[in-house]
Amino acid sequence: MKNRFKFAIIGAGSVSFCPATLSDILLNRSFSEVALSISLMDIAEEALRVSESFCREAATSIGRKISLMATTNLAEALEGADFVVTAIEKDRYKWWSMDFHIPRRYGFRQVYGENGGPGGMFHMLRNLGPMLEIARTMERVCPDAWLLNYTNPEAKLVEAISRLTRVKVVGLCHGEQMGMDQLSEFLQMPKEEIEAEAVGLNHFGWFTRVTRKSDGMDLYPLLREKERSIDWLAHWDEFGLSRLMFRTFGLWPYPGTNHIGEYLAWSDEMLASTKIQYFFDPAEHDPWQDGRLPEFVYSFSSNPTSRPLFPEQKPFAGDPGFVQSFSFEKRGLSVSNEYGIPIAEAIAFNRPARIGAVNMANRGYVPGLPEGMAVELPALVDGTGIHPVHTAPLPTAVTAMIAQQGAIHSLLIEAYAEKSRNKLLQAMLIDPTISNYHNAVALIDEMCKRQQEILPELWW
Repeated sequence: MKNRFKFAIIGAGSVSFCPATLSDILLNRSFSEVALSISLMDIAEEALRVSESFCREAATSIGRKISLMATTNLAEALEGADFVVTAIEKDRYKWWSMDFHIPRRYGFRQVYGENGGPGGMFHMLRNLGPMLEIARTMERVCPDAWLLNYTNPEAKLVEAISRLTRVKVVGLCHGEQMGMDQLSEFLQMPKEEIEAEAVGLNHFGWFTRVTRKSDGMDLYPLLREKERSIDWLAHWDEFGLSRLMFRTFGLWPYPGTNHIGEYLAWSDEMLASTKIQYFFDPAEHDPWQDGRLPEFVYSFSSNPTSRPLFPEQKPFAGDPGFVQSFSFEKRGLSVSNEYGIPIAEAIAFNRPARIGAVNMANRGYVPGLPEGMAVELPALVDGTGIHPVHTAPLPTAVTAMIAQQGAIHSLLIEAYAEKSRNKLLQAMLIDPTISNYHNAVALIDEMCKRQQEILPELWW
């Protein structure tokens, strides 16, 4: 067994995933017993130095000796890596605000713009180039490494990397853990006492089985009873759509309305916060011309409008020149609920583990879904790799909704590879949120013009 391992964290300026990943690595008992190298890489040097400082202070605080490197050179960071963790996004709020707003201007019923709908398509096309650069560099300098990806749109990117490269890739997301928290809340039962099987599409997952760990008792009858007794407006912006789909399709979906709703044509009436996501007054200014980007609102669940009328002016993460930061003194070390490092530990030390949800290419694991489509499902992990489990079929209607997204994935990958706006148009015209051919064409042309500095070349 190896006694030396290297992690490469790409997108190390991330204020959320980088410190969480570093904490998980440094606090992991198995990796504390071997020689450990960590390379941090980001194109934003100032943010990179913040992460480097955090890692050095954290390692010193617990007496860990590690080999640490921070670089803006991708190949240098990846050289000899065993595990590559990716969480990348360039000018997130600038491009996301377009993804969220502009499709709605054309009358398309998109509630969010991150993973599904036309906004998710442009998000995928922007991130695919950099993700392929990472994967193809891995093929050269660390061909045996695992790529542990947190970058969105998770399913679309994982499928593209699986189809276009030889890299061993898995997509990871805490959406399934959010779903488990919801089950715990509705069942009024500690999460540790619940066992569930999550199957489906990233941000459109479904619990096909919910049981009590102690005796295997089916908890779905109790969940149905509890759900019917809950006030309909309680946390409505987060759970309203989930509850309606639970009643309709018989399974509990996760992670929440804004993400689930991206894949549906009729979810816009179920998310009140849609209207204030990146809200701005177009009569006053154009945020994409003057750079005054509107504020990002995830949902109404955290009551984002409950604030003073005259608050102290604070910089927003979307403002030009704003640098997100964190420090070890303020943040400290704590183990996250992310699956990346537990997976790395199981592979590196051949310590079998069951992981609640991974995103990998479907190889007959989920009946009725396209072969090769990136699906979300449980997996067993050991020294030989990640092994998705075969799952029970999803209900017919759920299978149909997810399979439709699989066709969209394929068309988007072809659009990227062929530089084809026509293939992108095909993907849009079969998306449930698109309702008008002429507006779909106009949306493609406008977005390709507005985002030309970061999108791949696409031609009619």
